[in-house]
Amino acid sequence: MSTGNEAPATWLSQDAYDRLQAELDEHIANRPAIAAEINARREEGDLRENGGYHAAREEQGKAEGRIRYLQELLRTAKVGEAPSADAVSPGMVVTIYFDDDTDDTETFLLGSREIAATTDLTVYSPESALGKAILGGRPGQTCTYTAPSGADIKVTVVSFEPFSG
Repeated sequence: MSTGNEAPATWLSQDAYDRLQAELDEHIANRPAIAAEINARREEGDLRENGGYHAAREEQGKAEGRIRYLQELLRTAKVGEAPSADAVSPGMVVTIYFDDDTDDTETFLLGSREIAATTDLTVYSPESALGKAILGGRPGQTCTYTAPSGADIKVTVVSFEPFSG
């Protein structure tokens, strides 16, 4: 039974998946070097005044966080083309116009920021205010969302298509 709490699938092209897997492998391979750096800095003496030690520990924390994030993303990602949908969903290239001005359009990818490196398109997260407003939208549908500035912004979905990466 579905609880309705499942996150939308993250679709990655094979190239994006391979690039993220290579990044993960590089981070894992670098673990011994970071540990050696921490040990070398620890040997220098008083840890309270040892900037090199604290910097190495901070680097280790960032690397471990990135490793965990990539492992989860790659574990749950779907590789290939997102299935065609009859409504806006993650993995779609979406064109909208603002307010009632059909000349003020923007085309962007609704999806994970991880795939931003694979495209020149702007990427908006499905969890962003705009992303939440247009999810499930169809061409001609108008949605309103509140921008971080507090302003209410009205957008109309013009079109959408699966991202081909």
